[in-house]
Amino acid sequence: MSLFLQTSNSKHFVEHHHCYFEDIANEIDVPKLPQPILFLQNEKAVCFEINVHTRRIQTNYYIGVDWIIEKEKAIYVEPKLNKNSKEQTDYLKMLFSALKHPEVAKHTYDLFEIKWEKTPIAITQEQDLLSPLLVVQYLRLVKEIVRKGLKKSYYKVENNLYAKVKGKVLVSQTIKQNLVKNKPLHTYCSYDEFGLNSLENRLLKKALVFVQRYLPTIKNLQNEKYTTEIFNYINPAFEFVSDEVNLHDVKHTKTNAFYKEYDEAIKLAKLILKRFGYNITNTQQKTIKTPPFWIDMSKLFELYVLGLLKDAYGSHALYGGKEAKLSYGLPDYLITKDGIKCIADAKYKTLYNEKGQYDIDNIRQLSAYARDKKVFSKLDINEKEIIDCLIIYPLIDQSSILDFKIDFECFEEVDPFVGFKKIGVPIPIINKI
Repeated sequence: MSLFLQTSNSKHFVEHHHCYFEDIANEIDVPKLPQPILFLQNEKAVCFEINVHTRRIQTNYYIGVDWIIEKEKAIYVEPKLNKNSKEQTDYLKMLFSALKHPEVAKHTYDLFEIKWEKTPIAITQEQDLLSPLLVVQYLRLVKEIVRKGLKKSYYKVENNLYAKVKGKVLVSQTIKQNLVKNKPLHTYCSYDEFGLNSLENRLLKKALVFVQRYLPTIKNLQNEKYTTEIFNYINPAFEFVSDEVNLHDVKHTKTNAFYKEYDEAIKLAKLILKRFGYNITNTQQKTIKTPPFWIDMSKLFELYVLGLLKDAYGSHALYGGKEAKLSYGLPDYLITKDGIKCIADAKYKTLYNEKGQYDIDNIRQLSAYARDKKVFSKLDINEKEIIDCLIIYPLIDQSSILDFKIDFECFEEVDPFVGFKKIGVPIPIINKI
C-alpha cells in the first residue's frame, strides 16, 4: 500500500498492513480524522480506517484511490502481497487467468467500485489500476462475442436517396439538402436495415478504438503476446462496423440467451468511454484524473482460484452458491469429482504459508458449511460421512508459475483437524523498476 497525498511525496506500506499516527505525523491532521472508507457501502468491507483510540491506520485487501479528506488528502493503495519492495502482485495476470473460462466473467460484477459522483483525483498513468482492469475484462468479453459471431439486428439508417423513397421521408432535411440546392430527384429518408452495423456493435467498436490506443501505455501488457493475439482475433469481425455512435441512443438492449455477453460488454464499453472522458487523447496522458475507485483483491483471488479449479476439474468445479445453486453463505467452491469430493474456500491470507498455522475462524466456517444438507446432496455423500474441507491460499514463495495446476496429490493436511487440507497457489508478480 502507498499513502499518497495531493501535495506531498508518496509514503509506502505493504498491502493489508497497518502503521501508526507517529509514522505519518506530519501528513494527517488528527482532529480531521475521516470515517472508515467502505467497499460498496458494506460495513464489513473496510478499505481504509484510522482508529483514534489505537492510533492505528489500517488497510485491508482492497486496492485503489480515494479521498480521506475531500479535495485535500487522498490515499493510493497498490497491490503488494509479499514484502519484497521490488515486487508487486500482478492483478491483471490473475484476471486474465480467471477469464480464460468465459463462465467466470459473469461473476465479476462486484469486483470493483467506481465513485463517479466524487471529485476526480490526479494520479500518474502507472498508478492507474482501474483502466487496465476494465480493459482486460472488456477484451475477454468481446473475444467471446466474436467467437460466437456478432449479433445482427435492425437499426435506423438515414440516407439521401436518388430517385426513390424508402421508409420515412425526412421533410426538413430533404428541403435543406436537396430542394434548396436544386436536387429535386433526391429524397432524405429514414429506414431500418438488418445487419452488423447496429448501435450495440458500433458502441463496442468505439470502445475498442479507445482500448487499442490505450494498451501500449500499460507497461505490463504492451509486450505480452496475448493482447496482440486478442486484437488480431477481434478486429476483423468489426471491419464493416462503424465507430460513430451516440451513447444516448444505447439506453436499453434486449437480452438474448445466446448473446448474453452483450449486456456486460456494453456496460464495460460505456465505463471505458466515461473513464477517458469520451476523448481519445486522454488515453495517452502521463497524468490523469480518475474518479475514486476500489478493487477487491480477495474477490479477484477467489476468481483466480476458480479459474485454476476449472483448469484442473472442469465442470466438476462449481462456484459455491452460484453454480451449485445452493443457499447464501456457502463455501466458495464444490469439487464433485469422484475420489476428490470436497468443499473449498479461497483465503487471501499468507498465514497458511507457515507450517502449523491456521485461522480458527476459517476452520469453524468450513466446518459449518460441511454440515449443510444441501452440500451432502450436491456432492452425493451420505450424511453420516465427513466432508473434506480444502483451504486454498496464496504462496509467498514465487517460484515458477508456468503451467501451474491444482493437483489433488499436493493437498496438505491441516493438523490437528480431521478432514481438513490446504494447498498454496502461486501469485503472478511484476518486478518493479
